[in-house]
Amino acid sequence: MAPSGEQFRIESAGYVAEVTEVGGALRALSADGRPLVRGWSAERMMPMYGGALLAPWPNRIGDGAYSFRGVEAQAAMNEPAPRLTALHGLVAWLPWRAVEVEPDRLTLTVPLWPSPAYPWHLECTVTYAVGPDGLTWTLAARNEGDSAAPYGASVHPYFVAAPSGQVDGWRFELPAASFLDVDEERLLPREVLPVEGTDFDFRTARTVGSTFVDHAFTDLEFDAEGRTSMRLLGPDGAGVQLGWDRSCPWVQVHTADRPEPEFDRTGLAVEPMTCPPDAFRTGTDVVVLEPGQEHAVTYRVAAVRP
Repeated sequence: MAPSGEQFRIESAGYVAEVTEVGGALRALSADGRPLVRGWSAERMMPMYGGALLAPWPNRIGDGAYSFRGVEAQAAMNEPAPRLTALHGLVAWLPWRAVEVEPDRLTLTVPLWPSPAYPWHLECTVTYAVGPDGLTWTLAARNEGDSAAPYGASVHPYFVAAPSGQVDGWRFELPAASFLDVDEERLLPREVLPVEGTDFDFRTARTVGSTFVDHAFTDLEFDAEGRTSMRLLGPDGAGVQLGWDRSCPWVQVHTADRPEPEFDRTGLAVEPMTCPPDAFRTGTDVVVLEPGQEHAVTYRVAAVRP
């Protein structure tokens, strides 16, 4: 058995998605044989949260400690010093059970039982479906407990605009007017600032170059149907597009600056989030799930052809 558990493959209209039992993660995605995400081998553990599902919170909780309606919680600080944060929720390493397996569609589910890190009971579900329009990726959670629960969600793909190369030579477009300034040591929020006049202004597609990004963006421009999208394009004009709706008013972007040559700036993490970093401490845009209530976010990934 692979370190990431059972492997699932769905395909249709030239799109192929590969998903893992451990974490319910998107391990690989391609269109007509061209990769859209930086994938990883089934023979290794998921690197750098690539393709992970992030729930019941995305991004960081400073010191791992928070409270909600009088309930105190302490999550393990899985991001070491100097950051000392609880990173990316609790479901990325759990075994997800397949409940629907079709040639072009897959649904997995996992219970999240109450714990000191999160004293509420959720049932989480992820559905992957491929077709002519690309990959539809839906992450949902239902509160199975008897009290309201705080909740946040995202996904963590590393997108690629070409089969090889680094983000430096790719063009990135993100219609976000503001970004969240963070302290350099712990990457915890300070204030929301305009992108105008900064290296973080990607409202018009431009080459990423040497710009380092590990920030959340907001004040997104949504269309009349309440949707927005990012585009990442290679030198030949081909690439990938990710779309989402107003349920995710924040999006984390990371240029994947790493010491390992195989990972260093070889993919761009784009993570539309329901809430910003440290939201469980600040309360900003935290979803409140009442007993029996369900919350879902849907992302759509498609190839951009030249």
